Amino acid sequence: MLDGTEMLAVWTLPHFGVSVRNDPLDLRLVLGPRELQYTPGQGWRALGFAWTGTLPPPMTEGVSLYVPLQALRVLGLQIRADTSGLLDVAAPASIPAETLPPSEDRSLAQNTAAQNTPAQNQPTRPATSPSSPETLPVPEVRPGGAGSRTALPSTPPTSASIQPIPTLPAPAPPPLLSTPPVSAPPASTVPTPPLPGLSKGPNLDTVRVSRTQYRTVEVMRVVLELSAPASPVISRQTGGIGVVLPGFSVQGSTQNLPGGAGLTLTPTPAGASIRLTTRTGRSEVFTLDDPFRVVIDTTTYLDANVPPPVNPDALPDGVTYRDRGLLHLLSFDPALFQPRVVSAPLGRSLSVLELVKSVSGVAGVNGGYFDPASSLPVDLVAVGGLMTAGSLEKRATVGFTAGGQALFGFPRPRYVLSGPFGSVTVNSVRATPNTTLLTAFVCDGKTSVGGTGLTTLLLAPGSASVSRAVTGPIIAPARTLAFTFDPARFPSLPRAAGAPLTVTLNWQATDAPWNSAVDALSAGPLLVQAGRVVIDPRREGFNTATGVWRPTRQSALGTFDGQPTIAYFDYGTPEAFAAALAAAGVRDAVRMDSGSSATAYLRGGYGGLGAYMNTVWSRPVPNAIVFVPRTVTGKK
Repeated sequence: MLDGTEMLAVWTLPHFGVSVRNDPLDLRLVLGPRELQYTPGQGWRALGFAWTGTLPPPMTEGVSLYVPLQALRVLGLQIRADTSGLLDVAAPASIPAETLPPSEDRSLAQNTAAQNTPAQNQPTRPATSPSSPETLPVPEVRPGGAGSRTALPSTPPTSASIQPIPTLPAPAPPPLLSTPPVSAPPASTVPTPPLPGLSKGPNLDTVRVSRTQYRTVEVMRVVLELSAPASPVISRQTGGIGVVLPGFSVQGSTQNLPGGAGLTLTPTPAGASIRLTTRTGRSEVFTLDDPFRVVIDTTTYLDANVPPPVNPDALPDGVTYRDRGLLHLLSFDPALFQPRVVSAPLGRSLSVLELVKSVSGVAGVNGGYFDPASSLPVDLVAVGGLMTAGSLEKRATVGFTAGGQALFGFPRPRYVLSGPFGSVTVNSVRATPNTTLLTAFVCDGKTSVGGTGLTTLLLAPGSASVSRAVTGPIIAPARTLAFTFDPARFPSLPRAAGAPLTVTLNWQATDAPWNSAVDALSAGPLLVQAGRVVIDPRREGFNTATGVWRPTRQSALGTFDGQPTIAYFDYGTPEAFAAALAAAGVRDAVRMDSGSSATAYLRGGYGGLGAYMNTVWSRPVPNAIVFVPRTVTGKK
């Protein structure tokens, strides 16, 4: 009794042969040709039969949705009380018995205890714990997390229109409307005579539908609750998908779903046939065992002008996402991922997504300042132990060791040439020579180095001697080190192949173990150090009156709980960004850039669309910090 009205939990109704759409905003009860629908504000109405009465509205009690017992009488069920005071429900003569789901016990007390006592000749259904998160009611069902799923192909099969999908383990979906069983006498004390004519086969009991929108990505979930395990057979069809449950019975029906989709249930000789019409979404089908369910998730990208968001329930192993309001953090287990600096070809910019894919990475953030007209970086870039762009020697820098340790500080790296002549420090890193300087360049196989009257020494990385000495312009193989100079100004340097010569990268840093760095990017400002806000624009030569300091979106690379972490700030000044990072517990962080360059990308997302922490598309960039799985880098 609820408020003086006899009520039944919606989740119990399939035991009495009633098919249910368990949606508080559009509740439907179907038995044979009769259907009752309840919509808030409109009340109950009958479909498929004449009825002009009134019924109390559904009620929510604890974690369950309840309907008035009188609704079952309106549908035609016979309800009576036996001598023990327990309800007994039987099918009316006007409704064929084969339309009811299989059951050996029509007693309410026995059916509510059936979570723990399987009916005779039926598969055991695992008990549902009242404290399980799957029993909590929510109006919208959030898509499930990463797990073993079988994704439908993006194009129709060429050899067969129907392909079987094995029953796969997968994580439980988010909370669905249900309820714990009511107390009842032990099963042995309740008579369980089978009703004549009832089907003994497995049945599709209930269909539940939810629709949730994340930014401009819509996820629709259809849950088929079953009385027994199933091995669904699926097929890609025009405008949707088909699912067949071999050997299962189902009450035929057609429903219009939220968002313009449609669902048709049809009994066939092969089993229960489900036809889901969708728009242009991508569908995934998977099975769950507690209780038995087939779940169809359909992801639709509604507006490609807005980046798809991160799906926090489907992150790669070793990746942690934290949402702190305006601040978003994406941390990576250094045992599983190696942070690397990845560059586009010289003079080009690429999207962060493209830079991530170029090295089979899992995530990336834009890195460093650059000239938009030429796509050339304006500060330090070091990749794989080679400095490809020189340092301004005043801006905060983030670097990485081969072991994945992140370094933060203010190094002033320079190439140093050593040999019998002693040592000489390189003045500039660029392809275009300067007759007054010793210029270094990491060749790309396309760009000319050297010049008329100048000598260029070519060396392989790690080599101890000159591989080639050239006078005049030359295009050298990629990753060849080239050093160009005027012999009159640097008479001590060698001028012939085979001459002893070693090259080292001197980081000239005292605030971190930079000599072990293999990759580095300078950007700035340094936002947080040792958990404290340390932002100082004067130290790093930033003009706070220019756009580089305006309130806008911001990106950074830092450490959180000992893990390298991408940070993204939706909107604010660098000072606000730094304060949010420190408040969240970030230990160290360097800003990478802001405004239209700020991008934070993660592989995966809803429906495999990819995921972005930024809510607007950003422009291409010449460099990014990318997290690469260590199996890809060849390290264990």
